[in-house]
Order: sequence, then C-alpha cells, then structure tokens
Amino acid sequence: MSSMVVTANGNDNKKFKGDDKMDGAPSRVLHIRKLPGEVTETEVIALGLPFGKVTNILMLKGKNQAFLELATEEAAITMVNYYSAVTPHLRNQPIYIQYSNHKELKTDNTLNQYEEYHRAQAVLQAVTAVQATNAPISGTTVSESAVTPAQSPVLRIIIDNMYYPVTLDVLHQIFSKFGAVLKIITFTKNNQFQALLQYGDPVNAQQAKLALDGQNIYNACCTLRIDFSKLVNLNVKYNNDKSRDYTRPDLPSGDGQPALDPAIAAAFAKETSLLAVPGALSPLAIPNAAAAAAAAAAGRVGMPGVSAGGNTVLLVSNLNEEMVTPQSLFTLFGVYGDVQRVKILYNKKDSALIQMADGNQSQLAMSHLNGQKMYGKIIRVTLSKHQTVQLPREGLDDQGLTKDFGNSPLHRFKKPGSKNFQNIFPPSATLHLSNIPPSVAEEDLRTLFANTGGTVKAFKFFQDHKMALLQMSTVEEAIQALIDLHNYNLGENQHLRVSFSKSTI
Repeated sequence: MSSMVVTANGNDNKKFKGDDKMDGAPSRVLHIRKLPGEVTETEVIALGLPFGKVTNILMLKGKNQAFLELATEEAAITMVNYYSAVTPHLRNQPIYIQYSNHKELKTDNTLNQYEEYHRAQAVLQAVTAVQATNAPISGTTVSESAVTPAQSPVLRIIIDNMYYPVTLDVLHQIFSKFGAVLKIITFTKNNQFQALLQYGDPVNAQQAKLALDGQNIYNACCTLRIDFSKLVNLNVKYNNDKSRDYTRPDLPSGDGQPALDPAIAAAFAKETSLLAVPGALSPLAIPNAAAAAAAAAAGRVGMPGVSAGGNTVLLVSNLNEEMVTPQSLFTLFGVYGDVQRVKILYNKKDSALIQMADGNQSQLAMSHLNGQKMYGKIIRVTLSKHQTVQLPREGLDDQGLTKDFGNSPLHRFKKPGSKNFQNIFPPSATLHLSNIPPSVAEEDLRTLFANTGGTVKAFKFFQDHKMALLQMSTVEEAIQALIDLHNYNLGENQHLRVSFSKSTI
C-alpha cells in the first residue's frame, strides 16, 4: 500500500497530482476540496461519521482542502456514492469529495510541531474515542463524542401537545428543507414522542433549530422543541416506521416490522437530494386539507384530522351496482379515514356519496382509491358538491341504500396518536393481518383468503404469530379480501384486522 508523506512546508503539489480526477479508483482516503476558510476539523470529520469510523484527518487550510481517512474502503465508497447524488455543503458552501490516489494517510513526524496538526488529531480522537454505552433505542446504536452540542449534526426533537400523530416521513419532509437528512430515529421517552435526526452538515442542524424550534407542525398543536444532541452519529440498524437511514436503503426492517418495498427504498435514496433545498416551510403549520392532501399524494404524510377545512364528502362513480353495498364502501374507505355516512344514489346505483370525518381524510381517500378496481370495475373518486350526506326522512324506506356509520366501533382513527395513522398505504397486493389468535395456523388463513375468490401467492407470520403478511396475486384481489375479511371473527372473541402493506414477501 502506498502512503502519503506530507512535508513540513506543505509543498505537496506533486504529491497530490491526480487527486483532481473524479473517476479515480476507490480508496479509503478521500480528498475534500473547496472548503470554506473558517471550517473546523469537527465539521469535516462529521461528513464521514455517518458512513463509518474516521481514522485520520489532514487539514490543508491554506489550500482550502482536507484529506479524510475512513476505516474501510467500503465506507469510503458509500460516502462518495451518497455525496455524488447529494452535493455536500459546509457553511452554505458546496464542497467536492472524491477518492484520493493514496491508499493510506500517513503524516510525517515533522508535522507534529505544528499546532494545527495537533488540534486536528485531538479533535479526531475526541470524536472517535467515546462510544455510547447506554441501552440502544429501537435496535439502534449511537456514537458519542466530546464535541460541544452546537457542533453536532444531530438534533434532538421533542413533540409537545401531540394531538395528531407525527410520522418519521413528516419529520423528514419538514427538516429536509434545511439540508440533506441522513438518518432519523423516533422513540417514546417519559411519555413524550421524540426523535433524533442527523444532517450531513452541522450548519444545517443549526439552521433548522433556529427556524423550527417552537413552531407548530399543525395548527395550534404538535409543537417542535429542538436542541442539539451530544451525539454526532446515529448507527441505524433497521429501516422501518421507527428508524431510517437514507444513505442505506438496503437495510433490513427488523423483527415485527414489514420490510421496505424495493421501489420505496430506491425512492428514499433519491428523496434526500430532491428535498434538500435550503429554506423553511413558511408557514410551518399545514392549515388546510389541500396542503395535507398534496403531501399525502406525494407519499409522505398520512394524517387525517389536521384541519376541519375542506369538503368531507366524496362522490364515487362507476361502481358495480350489483355487488356494492354501503358496508363494502365503509370498509374500503375506512382504511383512509373514519367514514360517517354512505349513500348509494337511488336513481344512479353505480354512484355513491361517502362522508368522511374531515376534509383531510376525504382528500387522502381520494388520492389512494381513485382509479382502483373494485368488483371488476375501475372506480372514480372525486370531491362532491354536497357538504353532508343527508339521511332519509323518517319513515321513508330507501331500501338500505343510506347508512349512518357515525357510531361504528370499527373506525380506525378515532383515538388521537393511534398507530393506525402511521400505517396508511396505497392499495397493494400485500395485506397486513393483525389480532390473530394463537390457535389460527397459516393454512387456516390461506384457506380463508382463498375463499374470497383470489389466489394467495405468499404468506409470512411475524415472530410473535399475532401478525402476518399475506400476498394476493393482484391488488384487486387484495381489495376484495380486505372488504370481505376485515373484522372477521376468528374465534376466541378476536376479530381479524386487515390493512394494506407497503411490503412484498
């Protein structure tokens, strides 16, 4: 292995010749160029920490350059690949990272007399010496350093007055406005929802804290309380609804959590570069149904109940009038909100009005169900001109075409903060089953779902056998199965819960 020798006078032009080539062979030594003049060693080290252990650093402040050595070539490759898609910034200035021609960073002893060298090495030792010994959060380990909190790229976020749920994707959407979000961990501590969020650049963390601390995510609730963490790196083991590493879409989901769909994983890899645009959400609060629906349609937010504004009534057309019932519409649309009333039109029985609990739920249901196939027909879902669904006049028989579900015990979203808010996905061939009694075997569930008229392609129990994933051959078959079997009595006074999953088996 070749080593790099740096002379005391820093006359290294010949030594570094060739490092300007962007297509050099992979090396665990990285050449960083165009650094701001005032940048610190900690900020440069922080660039590499998300990808692995940093083993050496050499700052060439007179040239606005640095060399960073990682413990493994694999870590360096991951870092270069990530920053080739997401331009790194330090102090609001773009910088450039590439492989060095050198395979190892070895400094000459004559450099030890310089205070700058000693400081760089001291900072590196401080950052890498201390490993967190606390119990991991949700299968996550964290590296801690002695750097001051203001230098950390990791923010600690507490959500006060959390009337509506805040998902990992919502946090990513908001905080990505200030720079590339690399990792997020969410957890509950002292009965408070909290998160650790890591940027690629400590300056982005500082900007986000200044702009967002004390702001409300939604009108008059879900207040952000933000501090710098003492941690400088989050080591996320699993990509699921609790934690995510946007630099590693290939991570497993962990026990008891559906795995990320490969297409979704690929989207996460691209998402950071798409959202890493400086500037705040202004205003931060999402004040109306249109804003929430736009976020939901983008696949980022799935939250009914953000605002009372917007039309709550949907018009559903092109229904199979021989098959559809108010109950079947209640079950399907109930995946995306609490259905209050359903009315199949008397003179046009291939159309129905569905009243949701609020405008955000109606927007969410419309974005996910318009164009889906139900009972062999592609349904159309639009907002209705009606503001409410009228019940038939007392004494008038409307042949059971109108039904009030306001007091139904089957509403999924009545409880604020329910986990159901975090598991709203578009219709898919894979279904998530829960509330399964111990006596029910895989074959029982396969037979049950096959009896809905479709083909069961795959099945997988979670570790505790209380939940499972079941894959039908088409999305239409999965929709049919959900309508038929959600709340199905499996015995032992346990009713099956069925929802769409983002996973494949």
